[in-house]
Amino acid sequence: MCLAVPARICELRPDNMAVVDIQGTQREISLMVLDGEAAVGDYVLIHVGYAIERIDEEEALRTLELFADLSLTDEAFGSASPPLTEDDV
Repeated sequence: MCLAVPARICELRPDNMAVVDIQGTQREISLMVLDGEAAVGDYVLIHVGYAIERIDEEEALRTLELFADLSLTDEAFGSASPPLTEDDV
């Protein structure tokens, strides 16, 4: 499964690099494939270490909230897939 994650740009670095915040975790990513300029405070979608698209704050926050809800569901109800039994193996 391929998944792009929204992140907020915290710092711009030389060579089209940036530091982003993804729900409290900071990572260095590349802006090389992003169309147009980016600024500190912008939200971008991150996929395999590259910012692939700029998105508005409302969409980013809504997506991050959905990810958080999915995480809570996993914690509250366990994995969506039932554990394997001997008959499944």
